[in-house]
Amino acid sequence: MRTDGYGRFFYLPIEQEAYEMESTSVITERKNNKAGFEPRIVAFLCTWCSYAGADLAGTSRLHYPPNVMPIRVMCSGRVDAEFIIQAFREGADAVAVFGCHPGDCHYINGNHKTMGRIPILKKMLAQFGIEPERLQLHWVSASEGPRFAEIVTNMTAQIRELGPLELEICDPK
Repeated sequence: MRTDGYGRFFYLPIEQEAYEMESTSVITERKNNKAGFEPRIVAFLCTWCSYAGADLAGTSRLHYPPNVMPIRVMCSGRVDAEFIIQAFREGADAVAVFGCHPGDCHYINGNHKTMGRIPILKKMLAQFGIEPERLQLHWVSASEGPRFAEIVTNMTAQIRELGPLELEICDPK
């Protein structure tokens, strides 16, 4: 799954056997190496608040672990359940969704949709054997760079304690 620079996602066909073999061996290697485990966290960031908060954390030179791969979306309400499941399928150990504080959404009720969607998705992921702690929802405004850094630090430590996600992937091919 890739973005086009505007926060829209599209899929690229993966037809290279070498890539598939390499990604499988990387996942197997990460499962067997729990001692030096560093979690991969995919974070979906609202462009108006949370992305600006992450930017503030960076420009303020706040220290936090580099384990987060940010994906900029126009609104947290735009994050579909399929995006989160795809992130786990592609090797993420955890997924975080960052949005505007309730009542501050630039799209009026996008974060309210997310607030209802995430608890349901956590229950569904538990049925797949994925701990609910691996999916988190946080509200971060543009002026809360230190809060973003604190959340990322705490989440990284929490996922490090859980260990790598041991998910057996069934490829429908």
